[in-house]
Amino acid sequence: MKRHYYIILIGVLMLFCGSISAQQYTHRVEKGETIFSISKKYGVTEEAIYSLNPDAKNGLRSSTILIIPSDGNAEVQKKVTFKKHRVKRRETLFSIAQRYNISVDDIKKYNKELYSRQLKKGEKIQIPIFEVVATTVDNTETTLETGIDIQGRHEVLAKETKYGIARKYGITIAELEAMNPLIGESLQIGTMLNVPKAAVIESATIEDENFEFYEVLPKEGFFRLKVKLGLSQEEIIAMNPYAADGLKEGMILKIPKENAIGSETKSIIVNLEDGITNLSKKKIAVMLPFQLSKADRDSIKNNIDLIKDNGALRVALDFYSGVIMAAEFAKDKGISVELDIYDTEGRSEKVRSIIDQNDFSDIDAVIGPLLRKNVEQAASALKKTDTPIFSPLSNREIKISSNLFQTLPTDEMLAKAMLEYLRMNAMGKNVIIISDSKKTAQKAALMDAIPGSKTLAPREKGFLYDTDISSRLEDMRENWVILESVDPVIVANVVGLLNGMPDNLTIRLFTTDKNDAFNYHDVSNMNLAKLNFTFPSVNKSYNFKDKNAFLVSYKNKYNVLPNRFAVRGFDVTYDVLLRLAIADDVYDANDSNIETEYIENKFRYTKKMFSGYQNNALYIIKYNNDLQFEVVE
Repeated sequence: MKRHYYIILIGVLMLFCGSISAQQYTHRVEKGETIFSISKKYGVTEEAIYSLNPDAKNGLRSSTILIIPSDGNAEVQKKVTFKKHRVKRRETLFSIAQRYNISVDDIKKYNKELYSRQLKKGEKIQIPIFEVVATTVDNTETTLETGIDIQGRHEVLAKETKYGIARKYGITIAELEAMNPLIGESLQIGTMLNVPKAAVIESATIEDENFEFYEVLPKEGFFRLKVKLGLSQEEIIAMNPYAADGLKEGMILKIPKENAIGSETKSIIVNLEDGITNLSKKKIAVMLPFQLSKADRDSIKNNIDLIKDNGALRVALDFYSGVIMAAEFAKDKGISVELDIYDTEGRSEKVRSIIDQNDFSDIDAVIGPLLRKNVEQAASALKKTDTPIFSPLSNREIKISSNLFQTLPTDEMLAKAMLEYLRMNAMGKNVIIISDSKKTAQKAALMDAIPGSKTLAPREKGFLYDTDISSRLEDMRENWVILESVDPVIVANVVGLLNGMPDNLTIRLFTTDKNDAFNYHDVSNMNLAKLNFTFPSVNKSYNFKDKNAFLVSYKNKYNVLPNRFAVRGFDVTYDVLLRLAIADDVYDANDSNIETEYIENKFRYTKKMFSGYQNNALYIIKYNNDLQFEVVE
């Protein structure tokens, strides 16, 4: 039975069958709640809840409606507390009321201005939280703040902390402090504390020094903790059996120190498909320079010629084909997608016109435009609605905008990553830096990072002789040659000379900037492969022999393998859709510990100070002997 049928069924029973008496209540299960915590909240036994809700023995799910019995000796009290809620895009009073299991009138009652006006995105409103607390007439004491029975006492022992004691009794730090209002920051040995009657684990301390406590934060589920701590749901439950009923805000977990926040750990690559929870329709706007005004509806030949002669149009069409495939893949995962496609014509004026004439308030994300000036125009115009803009192909510095997601690492980031790789791995190598006059700054950075490196500059006529390089090579050590140049003649010259060196020399070629000079027609890819040419890159290259689902689907649909723009369209779009499927929006989904990877691209966004978000994920690539790109790091 689907969840909403169950909710409707309970409502019908309440209205017509009279099976829920005046001495019973209903409770909507919140994420992280357990039968134990609910029984404590209402002052009843777990068995009493199970007797009226037998299906609960199979586990609880968020939003399930439970029938809560009265214990016969209790009187019901209601306490109102408040929490702040920041209104998000597309939220309504009705949706917020449903989220907190209250009525629209409850919200308006405590936010009287909403009687006369609509909600405003970004404003903070008061949400009344009604806590029903059963206070019995026996010796059991309860607190209105928590609704938890205080039937037990705990004497603080040596080495015990609030974290450990809360964990022992299956409550949060906030709940422990509410039961003991005078508790301080540190506990004194011998202090007597109010606690629940039964402990859920034996000890309030961690004897093994390799473990420590972790407090679950708001909205953190097992998927988020896997990303953050590197621990699977099974591993967390094995160390914390009470977590089997779900996580809740403030829960205290025992985790290995090596997984603790602050440890020197790299971000891990995560498959967002494993964390899909939000299956609501995703509305994506795509802005690309199709330049349809130039197309001829009556002439196939003219349109073919237009495509041949217009590079920007070809890029737009390739990228769009990838976007379409991403939407289809998302739908296969149960994610409904609505695409709004706009032709920017490659003009910033057209971008402004599109935004002025259309409603973007319910758009989850905008992918595009392609050109920097158009991205700046879109980001600026949509900043007022906080609509996220994903710049798909430009890695140039863009004007500050808090709603901008820069999907490509900058050239500076690429150079810095390559510099760090060389610094960490050049020990024991014979390093030779060859640079032209336009790369003096990078030459200085390399010399500083790799002490003892040798340097070489082209002669006055812009080239080198065989002896210029051979005199600096060694046969007893691996020779690492770092070539920094934007001159195709110099690049072709050096690559040719290095390939002509004796076979007894081990030579490897590097650069921090693989610019167009390395794609010059006189620069042989075969020669680069022989030198294991290594460089930083925003993307890797797929192997066409791989039986990847995207490659197969694309080939079946278009009868060709996708080029890098089509792959880029798929990778960017699918990543955005999956991020929207694991959270309420892409801002909530952002986590600098999350790194995602698809066909050729990976993404790890960090929030820039006073600005938007920057993708920091990149590759160190080398040519292998099969003329394939191989990921080094």
